[in-house]
Formats: sequence, structure tokens, C-alpha cells
Amino acid sequence: MEQGRCTVLFLSLALILDVAGILLFLVGIFAPLSFWDFFVLSGPLLIFLSLIPWIFWYMGSLTVSEEELDLLKHDIL
Repeated sequence: MEQGRCTVLFLSLALILDVAGILLFLVGIFAPLSFWDFFVLSGPLLIFLSLIPWIFWYMGSLTVSEEELDLLKHDIL
């Protein structure tokens, strides 16, 4: 089966959010800023929010065999 374009979209979105979250977190730790707490707290928040695209990417990458798709009517009811 062929993977759709949405799986690539969710994968790239998840990776971008992860990288941005890590960068914000590291800037908050190592940069001498007066508002460091914004970066330290928003970095892990972005990483947590990246779980949503990761879950959608995983669900879009699942494959189902042809035998499982050939259900009879009495199997459904």
C-alpha cells in the first residue's frame, strides 16, 4: 500500500515542533536573558504538543492486510 501525503505532512510537523521545542528550551537554559522562564516553559510545551502530529503520523502509517479487509456481513453484525 502507498503512504499518503498526509503522513509526510504530520511527520514534518512533528519534527519541526520537536526541534523548535528543544531549541527554545536550550535558549532558556543557556542564554543570559531576563525572561528565561518563558523559553524554559514554552519549549517542553511545544514538545508535548508535538505528540498530536506523532500520533496522527503513526495512525496514517498503519497498514491493514487484504484478508482483514474482506469481512463478511455476519462478521460485522
